[in-house]
Amino acid sequence: MPVGAGSAGDPATRLDGLPVTRRHVRLLLGSGVGWTFDAMDVGLISFVIAQLAVVWGTDATALGWIASAGFVGMAVGAALGGLLADRIGRRQVFALTLLVYGLATGASALAGGVAVLMALRFVVGLGLGAELPVASTLVSEFAPPRIRGRAVVVLESFWAVGWMLAAVVGYLVVPLGDDGWRWALALGALPAVYAVVVRRGLPESVRFLLARGRHEEADRVVADLEASPAVGHRGLTGAQVRDRAATDGAAPAGTVAAGSPAGSTAAGTVAAGPPVAAPADGPAAPADGPAAPEGPPRLAALWAPGLRRRTTALWVVWFAVNFSYYGAFIWLPSLLAADGHTLVRSFEYTLIITLGQLPGYAAAAVLVETWGRRRTLAAFLAGSAVAAGLFAVASGDVQIVGAGLLLSFFNLGAWGALYAVTPELYPTRVRSTGAGWAAGIGRTASVLAPLAVPQLRELGGTGLLFAVFAAVFVVAALGALALPERTGESLT
Repeated sequence: MPVGAGSAGDPATRLDGLPVTRRHVRLLLGSGVGWTFDAMDVGLISFVIAQLAVVWGTDATALGWIASAGFVGMAVGAALGGLLADRIGRRQVFALTLLVYGLATGASALAGGVAVLMALRFVVGLGLGAELPVASTLVSEFAPPRIRGRAVVVLESFWAVGWMLAAVVGYLVVPLGDDGWRWALALGALPAVYAVVVRRGLPESVRFLLARGRHEEADRVVADLEASPAVGHRGLTGAQVRDRAATDGAAPAGTVAAGSPAGSTAAGTVAAGPPVAAPADGPAAPADGPAAPEGPPRLAALWAPGLRRRTTALWVVWFAVNFSYYGAFIWLPSLLAADGHTLVRSFEYTLIITLGQLPGYAAAAVLVETWGRRRTLAAFLAGSAVAAGLFAVASGDVQIVGAGLLLSFFNLGAWGALYAVTPELYPTRVRSTGAGWAAGIGRTASVLAPLAVPQLRELGGTGLLFAVFAAVFVVAALGALALPERTGESLT
């Protein structure tokens, strides 16, 4: 173990005091690859159902059920995955979910009918739904407090990479022939192989290990991070940078000094002084010293007096964002084709529109640490509402693509901010449960949205459809304003 001022302290305090190390980067990239596979799988189904409408002659209602079956699985998987991650660990569940949905996606390529494809999409959804909140929780619990939100937004930005890969596969592979959709889904089996990498290469959450009384394991994980070279510090280890800063009386940028209370200053460091009180509606900070092992988490804990307001607001935001996002983007290639574009041209426009996602994530990654999580989330949701309104009245290819790019930018920036704020709202014991149930509630909206799209379009065309999405984004923005702000605070 590295020797220094912080090496003998509480593992969580030592962890929070570290700068960004190469080990942090490996964790972020390793989780991000899994996130990319998730997004590619979700994105591929939008191109698959567009071709099935031609190849199988499947009607819009059945296509909606194919899409929604995956989201039913995601709703169940998100809720159960969060509970399971709080019982057996984040890394274990992360690897298991990759294996489940990778194998099920590969099997989907062999489906011979709508019923079989729906059943397999449900199994795919179980894995996808469980993986997303677990991965964001894992990254959030390792990231230095000052850049925690940015780290989670960077993780979420891998979603854009996955969607772009899906769009490329949809554009290049799906149109190759009647079985193009099968080859596209076969590529989705790659996560099953990557599950082995996750299981062997990523560490378990330090905070989870401490909450379960596994202090020696937690100490080893922190020691590995302490021994890892710090990024941008000319070969110094994380422990050396942290302890040098502690000796000089200031924490390294983006960290909490080892042994210091968690409270950010204007400079982005943590000053010595009296402990900072927890938010009025949040859990109290834990006492110093090793925590006693805790019992299994319960769903009722999310509705304790200090958490019920944030849980309500968070569920509203997750529901509204999922409804508008998946309603728009799962059906986008099919909507463009229904409006008179060829299948290949609709895939091309979808690929172009998807390119707006990465700049949205980049902007959110900066703003979550400068504006704060709540303000950034509300602003991007308001921008999404405006963009959806513009899409509703767009006429002509340039206006459609332009409005679509704006919707991609603001909507995916909002997703980044939402994933950044969600794990911060709950204490370690129920963090994955809280994140998982919020995602699960959101997935119920993603089930309803693909089913509602054909009916809404029949009632009033694409204009009415996107006007509804705009109104739902406004509701999400109002819900975001009710969330507490925890930028720069240490996790409890």
